[in-house]
Amino acid sequence: MSSLFEKHGSTLETALEVIRHRGFWSAYPEMPSTRFYGEHAKEEGQQAYDALLNRDFSLPGHPEQGRAGNEQSPYGVALGIRYPVASVETLVKQSREAGNVWTDTPLDVRMGICLEILARLNSMSFEIANAVMHTSGQAFPMAFQAGGPNAQDRALEALAYAWAEMSQIPSQTDWLKPQGKAGDLVLEKHWRIIPRGVSLLIGCQTFPTWNSYSAFFANLVTGNTVIAKPHPSSILPMALTVRVAREVLSEQGLPADVVLLAAEEDGMGMAKQLALHPDVALIDYTGSSAFGQWLRTQAATPLVYTEEAGVNSIVLGSTDNFDAMCQNIAFSLTLYSGQMCTTPQNLFVPRDGILVNGERKTFDEVTAGIASAVDALLVDPARAVMVTGAIANQATLERVATMRGAGRLIRDSAALPGMEQVRTATPLIQALDASDENVYGTECFGPVSFVIAVDDVEEGIRRATQLARTKGAITGAIYETDEKRLAQAVDAFARAGVNLSVNLVGGIFVNQSAAFSDFHGTGANPAGNCCYADSAFVANRFRVAMWRRLKNN
Repeated sequence: MSSLFEKHGSTLETALEVIRHRGFWSAYPEMPSTRFYGEHAKEEGQQAYDALLNRDFSLPGHPEQGRAGNEQSPYGVALGIRYPVASVETLVKQSREAGNVWTDTPLDVRMGICLEILARLNSMSFEIANAVMHTSGQAFPMAFQAGGPNAQDRALEALAYAWAEMSQIPSQTDWLKPQGKAGDLVLEKHWRIIPRGVSLLIGCQTFPTWNSYSAFFANLVTGNTVIAKPHPSSILPMALTVRVAREVLSEQGLPADVVLLAAEEDGMGMAKQLALHPDVALIDYTGSSAFGQWLRTQAATPLVYTEEAGVNSIVLGSTDNFDAMCQNIAFSLTLYSGQMCTTPQNLFVPRDGILVNGERKTFDEVTAGIASAVDALLVDPARAVMVTGAIANQATLERVATMRGAGRLIRDSAALPGMEQVRTATPLIQALDASDENVYGTECFGPVSFVIAVDDVEEGIRRATQLARTKGAITGAIYETDEKRLAQAVDAFARAGVNLSVNLVGGIFVNQSAAFSDFHGTGANPAGNCCYADSAFVANRFRVAMWRRLKNN
């Protein structure tokens, strides 16, 4: 079985090197190109996806006590896929039994299996892209990149950190303590990695693989079994992942039930039932702060890793390229219709405007520049939908309608013309005053943004970082040419536990987070208690047990 480790060893070695210097590297090409994936990969991926529709999803050997599934594509069609359903007790029991074998599986074997699963998932990236697109609403280019190679890179990053932590623990040693005339005291000591047990992975609709793969693979390689509980509206991407994992495990003579799927429809409540089960040892969750808080206070295990809601901000002070700044911000607000945990919501702008090459642009000129850049980005609806994607959930559309009128209208939200079958909404941008924190002070998930008038740049930094400390934030950004103010902002955002982007223009955006280089989240504010990925993300997923005995001289 160790042949899989040998097969993929060079990939792991490179990942271990890259996480030490954190430069650019991707193990899995993010461009959907025939050069990387083969001449017919796109067509074959589409055909494979189409073949899944309107039938029972096959998971050989998976416990099954019924079928469920009611996924509706935001692009206007029902998937019609029915997944095997099993009771919480059945899932936990079979996961625990499979764990008895998985626990004793050597680390290099577990790692080889995880790397083989990733390699096979990468070869299916076009099929997975279609699955992500039609469950999350992401446009195909994003669904391919984020749902496929970028998610796979995040998984590999977590595997590298886990390997680094576990491999530094020796399996045995002779412990010699000099005792003077009495002679040496010699103990033979052995150490063993002890996994926590059954892990529960609660996924989200908008990023069903990207937000799940780090934990999925970190748990597997550290010896824990995995029950994947995807969002009821976005089951297919994780169902495909579970199927591949079970295939590889079976081929290696190991129990396929090391990985199980907890599929459900809305209202079945499996996440809470599983979280309350005393045999679930650790939980990973992406979603709302309300359920995150419930998990932290009510789950049977205290080991809960979360990424939750946050209020991301941009502070605008000065720039030497106004048009490029507006275009960058516009793309960040528009990408995937604001349905990203990294999307900025609040833009803090001084009341008297910002400096552009030493000349002042008024507050209204700044808001008009950003709105115009959004309009320019969306002028062609056929191209615009490749940026906006579709709205994953009807509740997001309702939220946009509810927030309309909360401030002075800068740019109204509307459906993309000619896209009647697709659930779309362009950015709603409104102006507020700093005193309106009751409006902008909580996350408004989706294409809703506020431009907030503040007295000066310093107040913008203060309000942005205070919100991060109290409500959480995944990202922060600033446009400022004054180095002294920049230094103040860097310190303030760091103390608030927020990663900061400075003066971004061109092809890099605050929304983006690169595996092996960017730590996604910090775990240092209420937007989440962990980071994708660092040593802390993996180290508490296992413990170390020792046995020792006196050794004869």
